[in-house]
Amino acid sequence: MTIMGLVLFVIVGAICGAVAELIVGFSPGGFFASAVVGFLGAFIGNWIAREVGAPGVLAVTIEGHSIEIVWAIVGAIVLLLVLSLFRSAGYRRRLYY
Repeated sequence: MTIMGLVLFVIVGAICGAVAELIVGFSPGGFFASAVVGFLGAFIGNWIAREVGAPGVLAVTIEGHSIEIVWAIVGAIVLLLVLSLFRSAGYRRRLYY
């Protein structure tokens, strides 16, 4: 994989993560956090799609690797919801003690 391919993966991941953050309303950080959320969301979303037998929607191919944008956003939403549950539970715990 070339540097340009890696940069494109980071940008696509950041866009997917940012869209998921807008939908959920929870942001763990800035640009790089959005990129990580989008990248991990792509793995989670593709796994969910494969398990339920859903078709691929809006695929982007970068240097032979395909990213399903819709499923990456769905996976990022799931990841952010789980992260927000853990973060809010810890936050409440600190407020009461």
